[in-house]
Order: sequence, then structure tokens, then C-alpha cells
Amino acid sequence: MKSLNNLTLSLITGILIFACTPKQGSNQGRAAEKTVNSEETAPDITLTKAPASPEYPRATLTKNDLSIEQIDSFYALNYSFDVQNYELGAQTADAATRGIANSGKGQHIHYIVNNGPYAAHYMAEVPDQLKAGNYVVLAFLSRSYHESVKSEGAYFIENITVGDVEPSEADLTAPHLFYSRPKGAYSGADTEKVMLDFYLLNETISPGGNKVKATINGSEFMIEEWAPHYIEGMPMGENVIKLELIDIEGNLIKGPFNTVERIITLSE
Repeated sequence: MKSLNNLTLSLITGILIFACTPKQGSNQGRAAEKTVNSEETAPDITLTKAPASPEYPRATLTKNDLSIEQIDSFYALNYSFDVQNYELGAQTADAATRGIANSGKGQHIHYIVNNGPYAAHYMAEVPDQLKAGNYVVLAFLSRSYHESVKSEGAYFIENITVGDVEPSEADLTAPHLFYSRPKGAYSGADTEKVMLDFYLLNETISPGGNKVKATINGSEFMIEEWAPHYIEGMPMGENVIKLELIDIEGNLIKGPFNTVERIITLSE
């Protein structure tokens, strides 16, 4: 009887040890499940049309003068513009309520060369430095939160040849897409809603016609109206934004500026 009791005790002890021992791989399974769930609930990037902003239908930007002076291996340019019915340096009326990045220096001119990143100028004089070459210069009026003024007279564009090079001009009557925003680095609250804006020349876009395709970190969006849009849901760090002017069949419309890609950075 004593040996039977010992056998029973041994069996009970073995069962308890087996029951209390974690099954191999159970923690790994829970970790994998958590990873899948976190990916499924990750915020998606969205692109929505921005609300209407103050309009300036009578605003105009025209060139007064351009001087070019050679200095060593580059050329110093000085544009002088005339601005009418628009106040440079003023805050746009709804700037405090837009919820996007805003310039404390106020309304300004976006100055773009060969569809490169714009330079913001808060006075009507715009200096620049260029190497010898052929360039397309675009300038347009901008609200204090960097939204372009899209009225008919609010921009200026021209071909210029700098230095002793063979002149070559872009066809400024053809359709062109110029990138404007977003640009550079954003931090804090400015990362939550980032404005996408571009400038179209000699082109219209519509649901039944040509469009601008925006690719943001691999996600594609079709823009069917020339209007600013808000990007939300971008992660911290580098984000890649590509714009393309496409026809109704999805083909790129030929032109030197009709596809452009930029990297912006978001930080907390």
C-alpha cells in the first residue's frame, strides 16, 4: 500500500509540473498577433481638398526689371516686381484658423527656377544667383500659409539665358505643372495637417479630363481640381511626395516639369 501511495503521489506531481510548464512558442504567437494588429490599425494617409480661402481676383504680379551681373563663376540676378491689389508682408485673414504651417512674415512671392524648390520673398525685389545656363523662372503670389494665388494675373513666367551659352527656350504655351508645397521640414502641430499645392499653366484638370496624380509614400491619389489639398496621417521622418500631370488615360503629359518628386521631413 505504501508503494502504491508513492506511485500516486509521483503521478500527481508530474501532472502538476506538466500543467504549469508554458507551452513552447505561446509567447511568440501572442507577439506576432500584436504586430499584425498594430499594422492593421496604423493610420492611413489621406488627401482632402482644403476649405476655401480668401480670394484675390484683382491681384497682379508683373516684372518691372531684371539685372544680371557676372561675379566670378556665377551670375547675380535681381528681379524687380510690381504687385497690385495684394499686400506683401500681411497675414492672410484666415491664417490663424487654417491649422497648417504659416509664415510669421506674412504674404509673399514664391520664386521658382526650373521647377526647383521655391524661395519665399516678402518684398517686391527678388535676388538670385545662377550658373551660366538656360532657365524658366516662375513667380506667383502666395498667402501667408503658402497657398498660391491662382487668379489670372497673379503670376509671372519667362525663359532667361544666363551667361555665354547657346540659348534654349521651353515652350511656355504648353501644359506645365510646377511643384510648390509641401517643402522642407515640419515639426510639432504643423505635422498633423500638411498642405499640398502646385501651379498649373495652360492646363485644366477635371473628373472627366486630365488630372494630377499625387503619390505619397507609395499611396496614389488623383486630384481632379486645381485647388490646395491637405495631407494627413504621414509618419514622422522622411516622406516622399511625387506629382505627375497625366491625361485621361493615365499617361504622363510630356513636358520638362510635369513630373517632380520631393522629400519632406516630419518631427515631433
